[in-house]
Amino acid sequence: MTASLRPDARPARAVPGARDAVFAQLADAGRAEQVARRLADAIVLGVLTAGERLPSEAELARRFGVALVTAREGLGMLREAGLVETRRGREGGSFVVHPGDADDAMLTARLRGLSQVELGDLAVYVTAIAAGCADRAAERSTPADDDRLRAWVAAADFSDAAAARRNAGGFLLELAVLSQSTRLVREQLRLQAESGPLLWLGMRDEALRRRAAEAADAITAAVAARDAAAARAGVSALLSDVAEWLLAAKARIETGGTIDG
Repeated sequence: MTASLRPDARPARAVPGARDAVFAQLADAGRAEQVARRLADAIVLGVLTAGERLPSEAELARRFGVALVTAREGLGMLREAGLVETRRGREGGSFVVHPGDADDAMLTARLRGLSQVELGDLAVYVTAIAAGCADRAAERSTPADDDRLRAWVAAADFSDAAAARRNAGGFLLELAVLSQSTRLVREQLRLQAESGPLLWLGMRDEALRRRAAEAADAITAAVAARDAAAARAGVSALLSDVAEWLLAAKARIETGGTIDG
């Protein structure tokens, strides 16, 4: 079975724990930008889906551990970015809007704000965690686990940027779950919620999407074969390609170009 490049493929479901990571308390409370970034990343990554009603301002403030006015300001930023709309009335509230290209400005600004060294360091850390998950998954998964992972990958859609971004991140979460390590799962969830949208920005590139789909197939086969070295190498190679694309995009926007060239 192979990861799908067909637009009609049914997208794989996100790991439920990713939602818990989205609404975990902020480490440095009191900044509306952090509220906006956490929610924007979850929307772009697909953890929060189009049409979904967000918690109330009071509930967001409680979950994030910030003041009510901070949560309100964060939602305001999301409205300005076109990622959230607020409706009045009995059935009103703040609802997620399909991001489309609305995330480009936010992600471009975020990419510009990181140095080449910081991007490289992010890639190294993400690779260390994900490769460790793949290694442990190959050692600990059962035949039933292998079947579930193969089915997940077969249903994963890499045909467009949004779907590929969601499923590339989702695949790493699946490997984390198969590692049977609570700490690795927790850390992978945190990384996906906080850095996933930026990390997988390169999924807008068709060639990189194809390589990601092929990598998912190869890593799945390595896990089923109990080949921990091959599983680890596959994850490392994929994330090396991702980091290379990000660094090239960073160089393009610093010379007055766009993310894509």
